Amino acid sequence: MKKQHILHFLILLALLVFPQEVLAYSSKVIPGGENIGIQINSDGILVVGFYKVNDQYIGKDAGIELGDRIIKVNDTKVTSISEMVDAITKNVKDNKVTLTFIRNNNEKTTELTLIKDNNDVYKTGLFVKDQISGIGTLTYVDPNSLIYGALGHEIAEKNTLIPIEIKDGKIFKSSVQSITKSENGAPGEKTAKYFKDEVFGNIKENEISGIFGTYGEQIDENDAIAVGDPNDVQVKEATIRTVLHDETVEEFKINILKVDKESDTKNILFEITDERLLNEAGGIVQGMSGSPIIQDGKIIGAVTHVIVNDAKKGYGIFITTMLEEGEN
Repeated sequence: MKKQHILHFLILLALLVFPQEVLAYSSKVIPGGENIGIQINSDGILVVGFYKVNDQYIGKDAGIELGDRIIKVNDTKVTSISEMVDAITKNVKDNKVTLTFIRNNNEKTTELTLIKDNNDVYKTGLFVKDQISGIGTLTYVDPNSLIYGALGHEIAEKNTLIPIEIKDGKIFKSSVQSITKSENGAPGEKTAKYFKDEVFGNIKENEISGIFGTYGEQIDENDAIAVGDPNDVQVKEATIRTVLHDETVEEFKINILKVDKESDTKNILFEITDERLLNEAGGIVQGMSGSPIIQDGKIIGAVTHVIVNDAKKGYGIFITTMLEEGEN
């Protein structure tokens, strides 16, 4: 009898020490498809280009590189372009300032020699940005945690293609006004009207699998559907949810052609078969990134890329990859 008690105790102990894997995200999420406006404030002032001053690239000559994020002028912290301009004006000495910047997660400094133009304005030789705006598609909202995911890929500065390190950001209401149709070799795009005051949520992460944050709008848990894992994805018909006009989310037919479980982001190769979507958009257009992919009543992924030479075809990321990143 004592042996049985000991055996029972050991089994309980083993269960405690080796718990079964528990998913952090919910088994059901609310699929998106809504068109969203996106605004990201950079963590630091991002260098996106150089220009000549008196026939010299003074910014590049100072050792600054594309993608560097300026965080200080002399000892003054700066978080926006206006703060940077003000700090330069107040701290310049002998036409020089010391810039502190981040490169590859390392803090560096350099001395920048400024040149005044004919209007007594100091020129830095640097093109910089502190904010990125655009549109995309909401992928899902977890009804329990209220974490959302969108886009299915990271946001990068369009000139340098360097991912943005975010300080903060928001997603907000937008309405599709028109669509420039995709053609083979020339992807089209959605044109949308912004309503920046009607905020849907914040942005906390900008990762290879999408943007993530907390959703602040009211949700209906009855809209939630099951999450499909990679083994559920089949080579057959499915649908995507997206907006073509105003704010109306609609479903359109696609055909899944291939499933790749080894890729980080290009997991689902698909082709649009819906005649209306092809007629109105020509295929996949910019702004559809994040459109949820649904098959057999489960959300299985999100649209991420168009194949430029064949605009009817594109790639999607597994929804589980986005959900795992969103919970990190």
